[in-house]
Amino acid sequence: MGWLSRLFPGSKKPATPPAVTEAKTPEGESIPPERVGLDGEYDQSGLAKRVAAAFDSDSQLDDVDTLWVAQTGGTVVLKGKVPTQAFLDQAIAIAEDVEGATSVDSSQVTVG
Repeated sequence: MGWLSRLFPGSKKPATPPAVTEAKTPEGESIPPERVGLDGEYDQSGLAKRVAAAFDSDSQLDDVDTLWVAQTGGTVVLKGKVPTQAFLDQAIAIAEDVEGATSVDSSQVTVG
């Protein structure tokens, strides 16, 4: 199924990721990096969706249906359960690299 479609049904990964730093509203106002959606539009869950899309792009990170991605401002929040510490470390590394992520909170993830 994939991360993006499981966590955000109806969302489709864009062919080209948006330029987060250049995203603007129709009125010409800058969009905060954590609110830039998959197509460069304003999206309250934009960062979480872009992290899910980044997870889909990593061939080594299988979709685990017991892990969820959310956000609080620029913080990516991972919740649930993962099979190994290595899996969690990979997910954190990917999330940290998504533009607009200021930190990653994995305190709500259990391993095993």
